[in-house]
Amino acid sequence: MAERIAYRRVYEDTPPKDGKRVLVDRVWPRGMRKEDADLHEWLRDVAPSSELRKWYAHEPSRFTEFRRRYLSELRDTEHREAAEHLRDLAAHDKLMLLTATKDVDHSQAAVLAEWLTENR
Repeated sequence: MAERIAYRRVYEDTPPKDGKRVLVDRVWPRGMRKEDADLHEWLRDVAPSSELRKWYAHEPSRFTEFRRRYLSELRDTEHREAAEHLRDLAAHDKLMLLTATKDVDHSQAAVLAEWLTENR
Protein backbone atom coordinates (compact mmCIF):
# COMPACT_ATOMS: atom_id res chain seq x y z
CA MET A 1 0.00 0.00 0.00
CA ALA A 2 2.92 2.38 0.63
CA GLU A 3 3.53 2.73 -3.10
CA ARG A 4 -0.08 3.86 -3.50
CA ILE A 5 0.31 6.77 -1.05
CA ALA A 6 2.99 9.39 -1.57
CA TYR A 7 3.60 13.05 -0.84
CA ARG A 8 5.40 15.98 -2.42
CA ARG A 9 5.42 19.74 -2.76
CA VAL A 10 2.44 21.20 -4.57
CA TYR A 11 4.80 23.40 -6.62
CA GLU A 12 6.48 20.43 -8.35
CA ASP A 13 5.53 19.29 -11.84
CA THR A 14 2.57 16.95 -12.10
CA PRO A 15 3.53 13.47 -13.29
CA PRO A 16 0.71 11.71 -15.14
CA LYS A 17 0.67 8.77 -12.70
CA ASP A 18 0.09 10.74 -9.48
CA GLY A 19 -3.43 9.42 -8.98
CA LYS A 20 -5.71 11.56 -6.81
CA ARG A 21 -3.87 14.79 -5.93
CA VAL A 22 -5.04 16.22 -2.62
CA LEU A 23 -3.74 19.40 -1.00
CA VAL A 24 -3.52 18.79 2.76
CA ASP A 25 -2.55 22.29 3.92
CA ARG A 26 -4.88 24.50 5.96
CA VAL A 27 -3.91 27.61 3.99
CA TRP A 28 -3.61 28.01 0.23
CA PRO A 29 -0.02 27.82 -1.11
CA ARG A 30 1.59 31.22 -1.48
CA GLY A 31 2.02 32.40 -5.06
CA MET A 32 -0.13 29.66 -6.62
CA ARG A 33 -3.31 30.51 -8.45
CA LYS A 34 -6.17 28.12 -7.81
CA GLU A 35 -6.81 27.70 -11.53
CA ASP A 36 -3.16 26.61 -11.99
CA ALA A 37 -3.26 23.96 -9.29
CA ASP A 38 -3.76 20.46 -10.68
CA LEU A 39 -5.75 19.07 -7.75
CA HIS A 40 -8.46 16.53 -7.21
CA GLU A 41 -9.40 18.47 -4.09
CA TRP A 42 -8.22 20.70 -1.27
CA LEU A 43 -8.89 18.89 2.00
CA ARG A 44 -8.03 21.57 4.53
CA ASP A 45 -9.98 19.90 7.36
CA VAL A 46 -7.37 17.12 7.53
CA ALA A 47 -4.57 19.64 8.09
CA PRO A 48 -3.18 20.33 11.56
CA SER A 49 -5.08 22.89 13.59
CA SER A 50 -3.92 26.48 13.25
CA GLU A 51 -2.65 26.36 16.82
CA LEU A 52 -0.53 23.26 16.18
CA ARG A 53 0.72 24.58 12.85
CA LYS A 54 1.82 27.86 14.43
CA TRP A 55 3.47 26.10 17.38
CA TYR A 56 5.39 23.74 15.10
CA ALA A 57 6.57 26.51 12.74
CA HIS A 58 8.31 23.80 10.66
CA GLU A 59 11.10 23.42 13.22
CA PRO A 60 12.57 19.94 12.61
CA SER A 61 13.55 19.69 16.29
CA ARG A 62 9.83 19.80 17.16
CA PHE A 63 8.78 17.21 14.58
CA THR A 64 8.47 14.25 16.97
CA GLU A 65 6.13 16.20 19.24
CA PHE A 66 4.30 17.69 16.25
CA ARG A 67 3.75 14.19 14.89
CA ARG A 68 2.40 12.97 18.24
CA ARG A 69 0.01 15.92 18.56
CA TYR A 70 -1.12 15.74 14.95
CA LEU A 71 -1.87 12.02 15.16
CA SER A 72 -3.99 12.82 18.20
CA GLU A 73 -5.83 15.53 16.26
CA LEU A 74 -6.64 13.08 13.47
CA ARG A 75 -8.84 11.20 15.94
CA ASP A 76 -10.88 14.25 17.01
CA THR A 77 -14.26 15.10 15.52
CA GLU A 78 -12.92 18.09 13.57
CA HIS A 79 -10.45 15.93 11.61
CA ARG A 80 -12.09 12.48 11.61
CA GLU A 81 -14.40 12.90 8.60
CA ALA A 82 -11.64 14.34 6.40
CA ALA A 83 -9.21 11.62 7.50
CA GLU A 84 -11.75 8.93 6.63
CA HIS A 85 -12.29 10.56 3.25
CA LEU A 86 -8.54 10.34 2.56
CA ARG A 87 -8.60 6.69 3.61
CA ASP A 88 -11.41 6.05 1.14
CA LEU A 89 -9.53 7.80 -1.67
CA ALA A 90 -6.42 5.72 -0.92
CA ALA A 91 -8.45 2.51 -1.00
CA HIS A 92 -9.61 3.16 -4.56
CA ASP A 93 -6.73 4.93 -6.29
CA LYS A 94 -3.17 6.10 -5.94
CA LEU A 95 -3.01 9.10 -3.64
CA MET A 96 -0.60 12.02 -3.80
CA LEU A 97 -0.68 14.23 -0.70
CA LEU A 98 0.44 17.76 -1.52
CA THR A 99 1.86 20.47 0.70
CA ALA A 100 3.58 23.81 0.20
CA THR A 101 6.07 23.00 2.95
CA LYS A 102 9.70 23.07 1.81
CA ASP A 103 10.76 20.19 4.07
CA VAL A 104 8.15 17.62 3.06
CA ASP A 105 9.70 14.85 5.16
CA HIS A 106 8.90 16.92 8.27
CA SER A 107 5.37 17.89 7.25
CA GLN A 108 1.80 16.84 7.91
CA ALA A 109 1.81 15.21 4.46
CA ALA A 110 4.55 12.82 5.61
CA VAL A 111 2.68 12.06 8.83
CA LEU A 112 -0.56 11.47 6.90
CA ALA A 113 1.11 9.16 4.37
CA GLU A 114 2.58 7.07 7.19
CA TRP A 115 -0.71 7.08 9.13
CA LEU A 116 -2.75 6.05 6.08
CA THR A 117 -0.30 3.27 5.23
CA GLU A 118 -0.24 1.88 8.79
CA ASN A 119 -3.99 2.14 9.32
CA ARG A 120 -5.14 0.23 6.24
